[in-house]
This record gives sequence, structure tokens and C-alpha cells, in this order.
Amino acid sequence: MTGVLEKRVLVVWCPDWPVVAAAGEAGLPDRLPAAVFHANLVQACNEPARALGVRRGMRRRDAQGRCPELAVLAASPERDARAFEDVLVAVEQLRPGIAPLRPGLVALRSPGRFYGGEEEAGAVLAERLVTLGVWDSRTGVADELFTAEQAARRARSQESLVVPAGGSPDFLRTLPVEVLDDPDAVSLLRRLGLRTLGDLGRLRAADVRDRFGSHVAWVHRVVGGDGAVHLPTRTPPPELERHVDFEPPLDSAETIVFSARRTAEAFVAGLAQQGLVCTEVRVEARCEGEDPEGRPASVRSWLHPRFFTAADLVDRLHWQLQGGFRAGDVSRPVERVRFVPETVVPDAVHADVLWGGTDERVERGIARVQGMLGHDAVVVPVLQGGRGPADRQAWVPWGERPTGLRPTGPPWPGSLPPPAPARVLRTPWPAEVYDAARRPVALDDRGALSADPAVFRPGPDEDRQPVAAWAGPWVVEEQWWESGGRRVARFQVVGVDGRAWLLTLDGDVWWTEAGYD
Repeated sequence: MTGVLEKRVLVVWCPDWPVVAAAGEAGLPDRLPAAVFHANLVQACNEPARALGVRRGMRRRDAQGRCPELAVLAASPERDARAFEDVLVAVEQLRPGIAPLRPGLVALRSPGRFYGGEEEAGAVLAERLVTLGVWDSRTGVADELFTAEQAARRARSQESLVVPAGGSPDFLRTLPVEVLDDPDAVSLLRRLGLRTLGDLGRLRAADVRDRFGSHVAWVHRVVGGDGAVHLPTRTPPPELERHVDFEPPLDSAETIVFSARRTAEAFVAGLAQQGLVCTEVRVEARCEGEDPEGRPASVRSWLHPRFFTAADLVDRLHWQLQGGFRAGDVSRPVERVRFVPETVVPDAVHADVLWGGTDERVERGIARVQGMLGHDAVVVPVLQGGRGPADRQAWVPWGERPTGLRPTGPPWPGSLPPPAPARVLRTPWPAEVYDAARRPVALDDRGALSADPAVFRPGPDEDRQPVAAWAGPWVVEEQWWESGGRRVARFQVVGVDGRAWLLTLDGDVWWTEAGYD
């Protein structure tokens, strides 16, 4: 155990990183209250926003009610990872062998003996990050990862909190159980009347492991002074490595990630068959034309506070490739991606497949087309909130997570009742609607029709025909408080030929927006 204790861990934490990355991309000043939203809920907010009452998990309406000047930013994990790559490069220049945990959080072996002490090493790192424009960074140092991360989260801006060797139990005992970052375990612990990690430490180890799982059991061991490492580790056998070759080589990070997904699943499944999970993995990307025996273009060891699932491996590969393409380290198409387990622990619990259901030949075909035509050339439709059928459609590149979508949950006044149209026209057709006297049907200021529709023509290539049935109007007044606001009324119209159409009256002009095929 003495050799393990000598390997101290230093964690660098950049608070509110999603807000920092989004505000930097948008060119917003640091002092402006800002928050990143996902599904209309606050995912992260900065200190000026918190000072005005904004909190994580708060609804957008409530957050803007407390802070009207709040800058609303969309969540984007890919953007956060790209922005954090500069921080990783800066830290790696001072101490090679970093282990990124997630955007905003990175761990490394403490370089205290190179800089005259652990607090001095933290000061050097903080000074280096200030040159990148990262003004709020905090470091924590301890015997193992969990305690070092908690120390970093309790340090002051640009300062270090060092937990003495062997002092992890005393430091952790007073912390609330919420630091476990496991909602189910935290909820159960609080229902049992356990409020701090010291309360958790008084339970029997066997009971904790059986009831809460390996991660909480490891924290229990650390609190008890017997958990300097995340359970006994061993060197994994070489057959647990996995790699995938691309023919032809691929030059798009998104396409590479999508094509390597099944390899990530096979990597996790192979560990599970041995009763293992991986807590540290090395990801290698080799470019076309490189010496197979030489160092790959991109190599990085990734550390996980619990264990890697297939989804975690895909995310880490995506971040690494995006940074490599942007920095120029990956200057040619990638022909091989390799996953190498560096640290494994027993009692594997791995996730199900990331996607599932799609035939492998279809996936490879789509990835090949995307690699040839570009990342944005292959898109899939995603449903979002809206009133009209076109408003409810969003197009997302294949293999990418949709972000910034309008939520489907809240009510949308003026939206159409089911069933939804089967065909939405990319460009609406000019239409005509007349009453029985062959006068154009119009809408008055109160939303009432001038007369019932009797004859209509859905498009310039269609013939006029009598109306067999109709329903509506569904009136939507958009931005009525501004000079550019408008009022739109939608109708469902069925012709005598049996075809149904969605017609829109925009001002005095009729349009055909969709068809019920």
C-alpha cells in the first residue's frame, strides 16, 4: 500500500464549464449572467446567475423570472469537449499523462516534486490556464481520485486544497452524501437517516456493497481508511484489447465515432465476460500511411470515476478526435482506432448497446456515405415542439445527439390535433379557396370565416374541386406584440376525390402546407 500512497492524484476543476464554453463561442462577457439549458431546464449556470437566484434544474421561465437579463445558451456536449481541448493540451505540456474525466475536469499524477510542492504545482497550473483565458480553475490533491475531486470542488478560485497523505478519511467524513453523484443511492441513504459520508462509514462493508454497489462500497472503504485505490487492480490480459480498421480511411470525427461504436460495445462485453469493468482506458487513432510499429497520431489515456460503458467510450473517442483534427495532430484520414484497457476492476456491470435495432450493413452504408459526402450530408428527422408540421421537424446529422430542440411536452396553443400529416411540403404551394358564390374565403379580426369553403384548388398543378368536408380554423398569432407579427389560420380540407390537405391562410393568401396521404 505504501507504493500506492506515493502516487498522489491531482484534479483540475474548471467550474461551470458548459457556460464558459458556450459564452466563449457566443462572445459574451464573463460578468453577464448566463445559463445553459437542455429540455427547457437549467443544466449549468455561472456565478453571476447564481447570485440572482438561478439554480441547476430550474425551469427556463422561473430562471428568467428571477434574472430577466439571463443569457440563454443551448447545451452542446461536443462544443464543451472542443473548448476543453485547449485546457487539456496546456495541462499536458506541464505534466504528461493526463486523464480527462469530462469537459471541465481532468486528473493527473501529482507533479508536486517537479514544482517544489503540491500547492506550488497547483499555482503553476492555474497560472498556465489564466493565459488561455480560464480565470476560474481549482485544484485538489489527495491519495486517490474521489478525494482529490472533492478537494478541488471545495478549493477557492485559482487555489489548491491539499489533503495530506492518509488524510482522506478525515476529510471525507464531514461531506454530505450528495457528493456520491448517484441519485438512487443518495435518496436511499437519506431515507435511512444517513446525511454524511461519516454516517455511511459506520455501516458494515458487506451491507454497503450488497445494497449500494461497488462505487459506493469503494467510497465506504476510503472513508474507513482502507481504499487508497478503486478496489484491487490487475494488469488486463492482451486479448481484451479491441480495434477497428477503416477501409477506406475516414477523415470525419463523427463518422469514425459511429463506425467504432460496435467495437466499443465488444470491448465492454469482452471485459464483462471476464467479470471485469475498465476504469482507465487508452484510446489510439492511427492515420493512413503511418508506421504500424510507430506511435499513433493520437493517443490518450482516459480515466473514469466509476467504470466505462460503451457510450462513455464513444464520447471519449469523439472528444479526442475532434481535438486532434482541430489541433492538427490528426492530419490524415484515420485507418485504425484501438481501445486498450489499462486498469480494470472486478464485478463488471456494463451498459446495453448504444443504439440497437439497425442492421449492421445499413449502419456501415450510412457511415460510408457520410464519410464521402460530409458530416451534414446525412441527416435524420427528429421531433420537436411546435404548432405547424414544419415547425415540429428538426434535422440532425446521423450519429449526433440532437441539441437545442424545442420541448414537445408543454401545450402549444393553436397546434393541430392528430393525426399528423403524412407529407409536409418543403415549399408550400399557392392555393385557392372560394365560397359558394365563388368569392375568396377570408378571415375577420375575430377569427371568423367570411363564408364556408365550397371550392378549392390545393396547388397550381391541381384542378379545382368541391369541398367534401373541412375542419378549422386553428388560429395562431405569432409575435403579435411586434410590428412584424402575423396571424396564421390552418384548415383541414377534404376534396371529393378523397384526398385531404392542410391549408393555411396567411393574411389574405392561401397556401397548401401538407397532405394527408
